[in-house]
Amino acid sequence: MQQPMIVLNTQKREEKRKAQLSNIHAAKAVANIIRTCLGPRAMLKMLMSQMAGIVLTNDGNAILREIDVSHPAAKNMIELARSQDEQVGDGTTSVIVLAGEVMSIAEPFIKKNIHPKVIVGAFYQALDHALEILPTLATKFDPSDDDKLKMVVRNAIGTKFLSKYEDQMGGMAIEAIRIIDRKVNNVREIDIKKLIRFQKIMGGEIEDSYLLKGAVLEKDVLHSQMNRRIENPRILLMDVSIDYEKGESQTNIEIMNDEDFQRMLQIEEEYIKDMVEKIAKFKPDLVITEKGCSDLAQHYFFKHGITTLRRLRISDSNRIAKVTGATCVNRVDMIKEEDLGTKCKLFEIRKIGDSYYAFLDECEEPEACTIILRGPNKDIVNEIERNLMDGLKALKNVLLEPLLLPGGGATEMSLSQKLNEKAMSIKGIEQLPYRALSGAFEILPRTLIQNCGGKTMKVLTQLRAKHANGKNKNWGINGLTGELADMSELNVWDSYAVKVQIIKSAIESSCMLLRIDEILSGKSKKEK
Repeated sequence: MQQPMIVLNTQKREEKRKAQLSNIHAAKAVANIIRTCLGPRAMLKMLMSQMAGIVLTNDGNAILREIDVSHPAAKNMIELARSQDEQVGDGTTSVIVLAGEVMSIAEPFIKKNIHPKVIVGAFYQALDHALEILPTLATKFDPSDDDKLKMVVRNAIGTKFLSKYEDQMGGMAIEAIRIIDRKVNNVREIDIKKLIRFQKIMGGEIEDSYLLKGAVLEKDVLHSQMNRRIENPRILLMDVSIDYEKGESQTNIEIMNDEDFQRMLQIEEEYIKDMVEKIAKFKPDLVITEKGCSDLAQHYFFKHGITTLRRLRISDSNRIAKVTGATCVNRVDMIKEEDLGTKCKLFEIRKIGDSYYAFLDECEEPEACTIILRGPNKDIVNEIERNLMDGLKALKNVLLEPLLLPGGGATEMSLSQKLNEKAMSIKGIEQLPYRALSGAFEILPRTLIQNCGGKTMKVLTQLRAKHANGKNKNWGINGLTGELADMSELNVWDSYAVKVQIIKSAIESSCMLLRIDEILSGKSKKEK
């Protein structure tokens, strides 16, 4: 009798149906964590972060980013929320809830030994049909209409902590997006990450938050007697260390007498004085450098009446260049008159709380901006930033693709009804998972009803009846009351780009997990 041959030296191994069911249960567990965070009646989660901080939020991506999971399928679901947030900035909770339901409906077919390729094939077929149906449900709108844009922002942040301040925050978000919206080579570019800075200042009230058409730096002037307020400043932006040159490697100097040492100090002083004289020749009022500025240089700048700031981040330097019209100079010898920025009308140092802030305010035609966020504590200010970022990304999506879909689960119910009708034309065993997937879209309106304590079966049956004739495509769930409502009357709309991304990501990631037939553990670092 032949002895069994051991090929894989791994202790953890799951095969075939066991691996697939394990992935399904992991996906359902992750979806159940954040299901209560969907809709305007969403609950908050309190998370203890790995750095011993506390996070209070109902943002799906922020929650999943903090939790610690070990199952590979659960990690895949968390990655799904992250990619959704990076791609369109909204719908992170919806995509996880939908993906969990798609995995859940596949479970009975796996248990009946239907091959995963058949299930996946039916799901992809349903996805193609869903993407064909979505444009027929969409509504075009005018991106130049501020009232419509306010409605988009209100829908993006209406389910968040900022829902009470949606008018103020919506106005700030629209103004910020208008500032950074530009065309480069006939291509529309809206770069939120680089051109909009959130300056978080603890203290004050949330209503004290405002948009600054300029830049803010948490800096004070280097010399106590330098000007702290300058109107119409000439600004020089530099990436130069205003100090004497130091050797890049070890440098040895042999000094034979005291005069040599004095001469060496004198040369250093002359070098710094020469640098300052070359800068002062262009008569700047404010010099901002990304690198250091020595005490001696500060003295010479003060003598010339020049205010100085030092040690900026590169991102701040780029933003200052956008708002002031200055060009960052890399060498003192290369400074030109056109490199100086003159678009800023006011430079001022302001003390807020215990910190000093340098404000570059009242800029003409700025290409970047700063949003000042105020709040009683760090947790609230961080949540305001997350919510406002969702609103900004929602605006970006509708400006790049000006199409809207009815919210409140209306789009999902329409898709469910139309895919259920198409299922009749699918032949063979694929019809069963296809029809099951059409029912999976109902999870979003069902969750909205559950989260506000409505009568789930009764209201969901009424919603199915509304969509049965195909004429009431805008009818969905009022997330505040849990009852039926016309979304066009409530002005509840979702971005077309976000909805397409949710459906594609949820179904494609579920199909990938269903195609896994074996889970193996790799080598640890110690074994390697």
